[in-house]
Amino acid sequence: MDQIKRCAVYTRKSSEEGLDQEFNSLDAQREAGEAYVKSQRHEGWELLDNRYDDGGISGGTMERPGLKQLLSDVEAGMIDIIVVYKVDRLSRSLGDFAKMVDVFDQHKVSFVSVTQQFNTTTSMGRLTLNILLSFSQFEREVTSERIRDKIALSKQRGMWMGGNVPLGFDAIDRKLVVNLTEAATISHIFEQFLALGSTTLLSKALREQGYRTKPRRDAQGHMNNGNVLTKTVLYKILSNRIYLGEIRHKEQWYPGQHEAIIDIELWERVHAILATNKVQRGANVRRQTPAPLKGLLFGPDGLAMTPTHTKKGAKKYRYYVTHTANKHSHDQCMMRMIPAGEIEGIVFDQLKIMFKNPAFMAKASSQKHDDLRTDDIFQGLKNIESLWDHLYHKEQARLLQLFVAKIQITTDGVRIDIQTNGIHSLIMDLKKAANDTPKNQNNQRAEAICA
Repeated sequence: MDQIKRCAVYTRKSSEEGLDQEFNSLDAQREAGEAYVKSQRHEGWELLDNRYDDGGISGGTMERPGLKQLLSDVEAGMIDIIVVYKVDRLSRSLGDFAKMVDVFDQHKVSFVSVTQQFNTTTSMGRLTLNILLSFSQFEREVTSERIRDKIALSKQRGMWMGGNVPLGFDAIDRKLVVNLTEAATISHIFEQFLALGSTTLLSKALREQGYRTKPRRDAQGHMNNGNVLTKTVLYKILSNRIYLGEIRHKEQWYPGQHEAIIDIELWERVHAILATNKVQRGANVRRQTPAPLKGLLFGPDGLAMTPTHTKKGAKKYRYYVTHTANKHSHDQCMMRMIPAGEIEGIVFDQLKIMFKNPAFMAKASSQKHDDLRTDDIFQGLKNIESLWDHLYHKEQARLLQLFVAKIQITTDGVRIDIQTNGIHSLIMDLKKAANDTPKNQNNQRAEAICA
């Protein structure tokens, strides 16, 4: 008698539809596999009692309980032949199946398809398998393309195709319907932004007024009460054209089948403010803070560093903290915070050296200004070193925002990017101060600049 060959039948169905029936697709696949094993009894085939079933799981993933158990038993030497109804029941991915075949080969396990009649122990069977699997993967990719095309066409027709329903709407019968209470919140956000002109101030006002994001269910099915409307969330709301009655597909917007909450006039007024020069808006904020590097200083992660402080008794200690540490955890960044006085001193010292650098002076003087002579620029850059230490933080910040584009902390040190076109305004301030005050009276010059 031939040597006993232990056979395992593997079954899979992509969807859960019909699995609750008394005799379902998995049962039908197993019955066909058992019948095939019995037909090969004369070859020594013997069916194992273990069941390897995956219901409601795609063949495009290896994360299947039944498949994992099957591969584990293969590696344990408990299986000689794997039987499936069709090759795509085991996998629809050519890459994944190639990995499985390698495991089968290592443990001398054969693979048989009931309806496609081949065995991977022969070269012809292996060739046939690869051809069939290639067509199976091709069918899966074509199906995915059809689904993507259908979604694209539906969105071009303005249809809602699912996802997180935005604040202001409810999804009813796969359509967006205006939620009157939430729509009033959206209108309030747009109108308040017009009045305040700042998402920072708007976020603070909305938080004080008790406004929150749309309540949603978590992974456990519990409904939360929404979250605070942060600056990031507000930017997304103010930039979401869905409130104009449009639907987005990738980077394109199309007329939607839902009602608009915001009219085009209000939208354009809001976006006129958002489009305001970011440098100028940042400068306005910096002028109101005692941290002269605010908005200019960037950490090793490439994100802006935020000024903060701590108190010990009556004494205040100022720092700049990284965005990652501020928003998440200090453990997630290479630099948590840096003392403000330390980094400001480094930056100011570098600027003083830069202002005395002949190459920098030559570049600055090459800028054409009708009301400035080359001598004015040279003299102004020389004067700033003697004036700088007499300026208050607020005045240093005002001058910094004229000519500094970015201060980047790197693993090698500190890099300062200069806006040479800002030198014009800087020199004009210094020239005016020099004309209005006696020569070499640095404190008076500083007061003139601060005036």
